[in-house]
Amino acid sequence: MKNLYIYIITACLLSFCDITVAQNDNTKTRRIEIVYGGEFTIDNVKYPGATIFKSDGQRVQFRHQGLDVWCDLAVLYEERNEVIARGNVVLQQGDTLQMNSQYVSYKGDTKMAVARQDVMLRNGNMTLETQELFFDRNTQEAYYNNFGKITDPDNELTSKTGRYYATLKKNQFTNSVKIVNKEFTVHSQVLDYYHTSGNAYFYGKTTIVGADYKLYCERGYYDTRHQQGYFMKEAKIEYDLKTLTGDSLYFDRGRQFASGSNNIFIADTINKTFVKGHYGEIHKTKDSMFITKKALIISLVEKDSIYMHGKRILVTGKPSHRIIRAYPDARIYKSDMQAKCDSIHSSEEIGLTQLVGKPVAWTGNSQMTGDNIHLIANVKTEQLDSLKVFLNALVVEKDTLSDGYNQVKGKYLYGKFKDNNLRQIDFMQNTESIYYVYNDTKELIGINKLTCSRIKIYLDKNQQIQQTVFITQPSGNLYPDDKLPASDRKFREFVWRGDERIPNKDAIFSKEEKELKPKEIKGMKSPEEIDADEHVLAHPTENTTQMPLIEPTKNKRK
Repeated sequence: MKNLYIYIITACLLSFCDITVAQNDNTKTRRIEIVYGGEFTIDNVKYPGATIFKSDGQRVQFRHQGLDVWCDLAVLYEERNEVIARGNVVLQQGDTLQMNSQYVSYKGDTKMAVARQDVMLRNGNMTLETQELFFDRNTQEAYYNNFGKITDPDNELTSKTGRYYATLKKNQFTNSVKIVNKEFTVHSQVLDYYHTSGNAYFYGKTTIVGADYKLYCERGYYDTRHQQGYFMKEAKIEYDLKTLTGDSLYFDRGRQFASGSNNIFIADTINKTFVKGHYGEIHKTKDSMFITKKALIISLVEKDSIYMHGKRILVTGKPSHRIIRAYPDARIYKSDMQAKCDSIHSSEEIGLTQLVGKPVAWTGNSQMTGDNIHLIANVKTEQLDSLKVFLNALVVEKDTLSDGYNQVKGKYLYGKFKDNNLRQIDFMQNTESIYYVYNDTKELIGINKLTCSRIKIYLDKNQQIQQTVFITQPSGNLYPDDKLPASDRKFREFVWRGDERIPNKDAIFSKEEKELKPKEIKGMKSPEEIDADEHVLAHPTENTTQMPLIEPTKNKRK
């Protein structure tokens, strides 16, 4: 009994004293201090070697190196420098970090705390809720392994496992996390989230779904407060009824803008259109797309496709009023027709495609030139309906049995398509022709030069001239080969451009465009660099200038 009184007196004295013990390397570990003990008892059966402190109306309080803990019941193991707190536990560190729970185990030597049951950790505007939380005061890190929920004024984050860095005010997730915002949701495998800035950084498969957009990447960044971000590695943006993919993508919901760099592909399935290039933009408010650097637009027409290229391609307008512009060095490839000019202007509303600036078109073995060439499509069937050449219309076909050229010219040309194939050509006003004539044994009879008011040419399904009809008082002569000088065998407008013809869709690019290399993408900063930048935001000083968190490649229209 005497020994018990001595122990109780000793415990009371110790409750108001700081006890220190010498440690290795001349460092000192502070002992856990009982600030207020209330009622105390000893139960060596249940808690061998411990002193039990219980609230007497005023809550039990203990302290350790800047950490204060209040509870209903505390079990202190003085020899081990450990304490167990139970019942409405409140842990307070500094002015901002506070943790509530029903249980806390704290080790003074390692400065490790384990909280269980209805755990709630607060630090500034961040709240973390879980059923078990480990807190390392040495590194100021807290982590959980069995589901947690984190909230701040902007977002709610949930995950099976997670880690919180108090100094950086950062959450790190390595095993599936979900962010719920009133404007969007995020699902990610690996993610870092910074509460000061609201920035999220992705290091695994990630999907972001907003009211009118969907984003995917496996490496990226997203400003959750402004809904703007930068995405790499399998990046994809579904926006404005279009899908944008590329090596590097940028999205800004506020500006209703998306862009991509290097190997970009924009799919517009509503309009059966696909766009490729090394830089592209989508402007939702302007209903427009811009593409450059090896730009290519592909339009599906039944079983065939029309390929259009220009150094720059601009698509504007809503689906039923869409306009496509390609410039300069514009080109078109279709399996049965090809064309080149300085610029192309195509209106889907009226089905008119204008080839402007030294235009040339090829179909079958024929070459067509003129001051301007128009292609007209049926807006209902989306098939080519007709073709018009204005001023100086000229069709040239290389003669298969000689080095000459068969030619027909007129002031205007009107062509008619059937099943997307050019089957008829009408020349009107001041029409003339030069035609090589052969007998049945394919011997040259002569060269026929005719003039009349109108000439009609019929083509077969393979786009070859099948029949030529001269209408309204044709006149002319058939000249023997040796009687017609070389200078008279070609019209003044004659220019053979067969070497410019586009043999296949892969040859639609000029040599300059083919040699164009994608611009190097600097990409995102390393996690260590991001931590440093976010630390500046979390702990600003007067002499610190905020640096950009990402370094997206800047592209300028050239």
